[in-house]
Amino acid sequence: MRDQLEEAHKHRDDGYGRAQHLNQVELPKRFYTEVDVARGEDGYSITLDGRQLKTPGKKIAVVLPVLGVAQAMAKEWAAQDKVIDPATMPMTRLINSALESGEKTAPAFRAEVGKFAGNDLLLYRADSPHELVEEQERVWDGVLVKLARKFDVAFQPTVGIIHQPQPVSTLEKLDAALDGQGLLSLTALVSITGLTGSGLLAIALLHQLVTPDEVWTAAHVDEDHQIRLWGEDEEASERRAKRRIEFDTAVSVVDALNRT
Repeated sequence: MRDQLEEAHKHRDDGYGRAQHLNQVELPKRFYTEVDVARGEDGYSITLDGRQLKTPGKKIAVVLPVLGVAQAMAKEWAAQDKVIDPATMPMTRLINSALESGEKTAPAFRAEVGKFAGNDLLLYRADSPHELVEEQERVWDGVLVKLARKFDVAFQPTVGIIHQPQPVSTLEKLDAALDGQGLLSLTALVSITGLTGSGLLAIALLHQLVTPDEVWTAAHVDEDHQIRLWGEDEEASERRAKRRIEFDTAVSVVDALNRT
């Protein structure tokens, strides 16, 4: 499984992660005039001057199962000006990541969410200061209670960083909570998991137990505590804002697929 995940991450660099490297190279010029969404037998495609859009690495035709995702991706292409800047195209990067990773990586992506859930941010608590301990309990315990009631599971939070195994039955039920999720959804859930540091938050969001804003708040309890103590760093704030855009993009994919 680890080998599959490493291979998936290589392909993520073909699509999703490629934007990080383009700051060092000259961006390609915009070569098209019209952007549209075309409906076919297999789904929705984005067209540039009538030609079907393909992924940058493996040249896979971009065909999406839901109109809303295709429209969001088309909007990014239409918004490009003189050059094409993938850094401004989070939906495009996410979709390219999924398609270039391929269906064979779906089990590895599912396992990645489960791995985080078993060693989750929400399960490792601070022992001090008192204000942080209370805030973690207030925000994180609420999520754990909702998950416990929904899936009939039990959690064993711990104080500190020493690994605390979770019950096997809990891990099995949380994995089953991902049943039916395809490659696009799992790619988005892996993105949400990585951005928040929590597989439990990703699963809770998938099942609409929490809102996106509640997930984002829960993921930043520790960071927000530090901001209250020492103030906000401008560069850190900019990085967080960029991560929020990536998060919102992934959430929109999960939401759109959930409604099909």
